[in-house]
Amino acid sequence: DGYKISTLSITNLKVIKGDIVSASIAAASVIAKVSRDRIMLDYHEQYPQYGFDSHKGYGSEKHFEALKAHGLTPIHRLSFQVLEQFNKK
Repeated sequence: DGYKISTLSITNLKVIKGDIVSASIAAASVIAKVSRDRIMLDYHEQYPQYGFDSHKGYGSEKHFEALKAHGLTPIHRLSFQVLEQFNKK
Protein backbone atom coordinates (compact mmCIF):
# COMPACT_ATOMS: atom_id res chain seq x y z
CA ASP A 1 0.00 0.00 0.00
CA GLY A 2 2.00 2.94 -1.25
CA TYR A 3 5.46 1.38 -1.30
CA LYS A 4 7.15 -0.75 -3.93
CA ILE A 5 9.46 -3.25 -2.25
CA SER A 6 12.58 -3.48 -4.41
CA THR A 7 14.10 -6.31 -2.39
CA LEU A 8 11.27 -8.75 -3.15
CA SER A 9 12.07 -11.37 -5.75
CA ILE A 10 8.46 -11.37 -6.99
CA THR A 11 6.63 -8.67 -8.91
CA ASN A 12 4.90 -6.18 -6.64
CA LEU A 13 2.90 -3.05 -7.25
CA LYS A 14 2.78 0.24 -5.37
CA VAL A 15 -0.88 1.15 -4.77
CA ILE A 16 -1.42 4.64 -3.37
CA LYS A 17 -4.45 4.70 -1.03
CA GLY A 18 -4.78 0.96 -1.68
CA ASP A 19 -7.05 0.42 1.31
CA ILE A 20 -9.63 2.65 -0.39
CA VAL A 21 -9.57 0.90 -3.78
CA SER A 22 -8.96 -2.71 -2.75
CA ALA A 23 -10.90 -4.75 -0.21
CA SER A 24 -8.00 -7.18 0.19
CA ILE A 25 -5.55 -4.36 0.96
CA ALA A 26 -8.04 -2.87 3.42
CA ALA A 27 -8.48 -6.25 5.11
CA ALA A 28 -4.72 -6.79 5.28
CA SER A 29 -4.36 -3.35 6.88
CA VAL A 30 -6.90 -4.21 9.59
CA ILE A 31 -5.27 -7.61 10.23
CA ALA A 32 -1.84 -5.97 10.48
CA LYS A 33 -3.09 -3.35 12.95
CA VAL A 34 -4.86 -5.90 15.15
CA SER A 35 -1.78 -8.16 15.09
CA ARG A 36 0.50 -5.26 15.99
CA ASP A 37 -1.80 -4.17 18.82
CA ARG A 38 -1.69 -7.71 20.25
CA ILE A 39 2.11 -7.74 20.02
CA MET A 40 2.21 -4.42 21.86
CA LEU A 41 0.01 -5.87 24.63
CA ASP A 42 2.58 -8.67 25.00
CA TYR A 43 5.32 -6.04 25.19
CA HIS A 44 3.31 -4.28 27.89
CA GLU A 45 3.73 -7.41 30.02
CA GLN A 46 7.53 -7.11 29.63
CA TYR A 47 7.73 -3.33 29.95
CA PRO A 48 4.66 -2.16 31.93
CA GLN A 49 6.26 1.19 32.81
CA TYR A 50 5.92 2.27 29.16
CA GLY A 51 2.13 1.95 28.97
CA PHE A 52 2.06 0.03 25.69
CA ASP A 53 -1.42 -1.21 26.64
CA SER A 54 -2.80 2.29 26.16
CA HIS A 55 -0.82 3.84 23.30
CA LYS A 56 0.35 0.67 21.46
CA GLY A 57 3.74 2.27 20.80
CA TYR A 58 2.46 5.27 18.90
CA GLY A 59 4.02 8.67 19.60
CA SER A 60 1.66 9.81 22.32
CA GLU A 61 2.49 12.18 25.17
CA LYS A 62 2.33 9.25 27.62
CA HIS A 63 4.80 7.27 25.50
CA PHE A 64 7.26 10.15 25.28
CA GLU A 65 7.00 10.73 29.04
CA ALA A 66 7.88 7.06 29.63
CA LEU A 67 10.82 7.35 27.25
CA LYS A 68 12.10 10.40 29.13
CA ALA A 69 11.77 8.57 32.45
CA HIS A 70 13.08 5.13 31.43
CA GLY A 71 14.98 5.46 28.15
CA LEU A 72 14.67 3.07 25.22
CA THR A 73 13.95 -0.66 25.33
CA PRO A 74 15.36 -3.26 22.92
CA ILE A 75 12.04 -3.16 21.04
CA HIS A 76 12.23 0.54 20.15
CA ARG A 77 13.15 1.23 16.52
CA LEU A 78 16.39 3.15 16.58
CA SER A 79 15.80 4.06 12.93
CA PHE A 80 12.90 6.28 14.06
CA GLN A 81 14.72 9.63 14.37
CA VAL A 82 12.46 11.02 17.09
CA LEU A 83 13.81 8.32 19.42
CA GLU A 84 17.43 9.43 19.11
CA GLN A 85 16.88 12.01 21.86
CA PHE A 86 15.85 9.24 24.30
CA ASN A 87 18.80 6.93 23.68
CA LYS A 88 20.73 6.95 26.98
CA LYS A 89 23.75 4.95 25.72
